Amino acid sequence: MNEFEQNVQSKRNDAIDSGVGFAVSFGFFTVMFFIAVIVEFVSR
Repeated sequence: MNEFEQNVQSKRNDAIDSGVGFAVSFGFFTVMFFIAVIVEFVSR
Protein backbone atom coordinates (compact mmCIF):
# COMPACT_ATOMS: atom_id res chain seq x y z
CA MET A 1 0.00 0.00 0.00
CA ASN A 2 1.22 3.48 -0.70
CA GLU A 3 1.28 6.41 1.70
CA PHE A 4 -2.07 7.85 0.60
CA GLU A 5 -3.94 4.61 1.13
CA GLN A 6 -2.64 4.40 4.70
CA ASN A 7 -3.23 8.06 5.63
CA VAL A 8 -6.61 9.03 4.21
CA GLN A 9 -8.01 12.51 4.80
CA SER A 10 -11.66 11.51 5.13
CA LYS A 11 -13.25 8.14 5.82
CA ARG A 12 -16.73 9.26 4.77
CA ASN A 13 -18.64 7.36 2.11
CA ASP A 14 -18.17 8.90 -1.36
CA ALA A 15 -21.69 7.90 -2.40
CA ILE A 16 -23.18 10.24 0.21
CA ASP A 17 -21.05 13.15 -1.02
CA SER A 18 -22.01 12.37 -4.62
CA GLY A 19 -25.69 12.26 -3.70
CA VAL A 20 -25.50 15.59 -1.88
CA GLY A 21 -23.70 17.18 -4.82
CA PHE A 22 -26.31 15.85 -7.24
CA ALA A 23 -29.19 17.03 -5.06
CA VAL A 24 -27.74 20.52 -4.67
CA SER A 25 -27.08 20.95 -8.38
CA PHE A 26 -30.48 19.49 -9.28
CA GLY A 27 -32.17 21.87 -6.83
CA PHE A 28 -30.27 24.84 -8.25
CA PHE A 29 -31.30 24.11 -11.83
CA THR A 30 -34.88 23.40 -10.74
CA VAL A 31 -35.04 26.82 -9.07
CA MET A 32 -33.59 28.43 -12.21
CA PHE A 33 -36.22 26.66 -14.34
CA PHE A 34 -39.11 27.83 -12.15
CA ILE A 35 -37.79 31.40 -12.08
CA ALA A 36 -37.68 31.35 -15.90
CA VAL A 37 -41.22 29.93 -16.06
CA ILE A 38 -42.51 32.61 -13.68
CA VAL A 39 -40.78 35.40 -15.64
CA GLU A 40 -42.24 34.08 -18.89
CA PHE A 41 -45.72 33.83 -17.35
CA VAL A 42 -45.57 37.37 -15.92
CA SER A 43 -44.30 38.85 -19.17
CA ARG A 44 -47.36 37.73 -21.13
